[in-house]
Amino acid sequence: GKTAPLFYDIPLKNKKMIRNAQKEDIPSILSLLVQVGEVHHKLRPDLFRSGKTKYSAAQLEEIVADPERPVFVCEEDEKVVGHAFCEFIRPSPGGILTDAVTLYVDDICVDEKCRGRGVGKLLFEHVRAFAVLKGCHNLTLNVWAGNDAALKFYEKCGFVPQKTGMEFLID
Repeated sequence: GKTAPLFYDIPLKNKKMIRNAQKEDIPSILSLLVQVGEVHHKLRPDLFRSGKTKYSAAQLEEIVADPERPVFVCEEDEKVVGHAFCEFIRPSPGGILTDAVTLYVDDICVDEKCRGRGVGKLLFEHVRAFAVLKGCHNLTLNVWAGNDAALKFYEKCGFVPQKTGMEFLID
């Protein structure tokens, strides 16, 4: 791989710092995941349960230890105020897809009490720089229909549509 100075664990203005998530961050991450879950529950109560999280504490322990699934946190005044979950997507050799490696952004969340202060932008810029450092071809993510605030944020960051997911409700 490429060798370059690591750009995480660098203090940022306003006492913010982006760094790799650690086991000790799991309670804070779980709290943020409840907020993410509630956004999705309000949009799609037919699919998302209230008060639940996407991952358990045990699953988060595995994820933060997995180099193929990097998780970054934004710390402000020594408190986790946001996170970004990522995952490398590597195509099967010899298949129809080229060897282009994608960094999939599974989740970006900023604590609802800290929104509008640049935390999400800092997390995105960190993820983007990380993807460049790792030689990725692109960043991808999914946004649920109706999550207009997230869509607007990602568009402002420069994301454009890649494909459209559709559904046909049976009941």
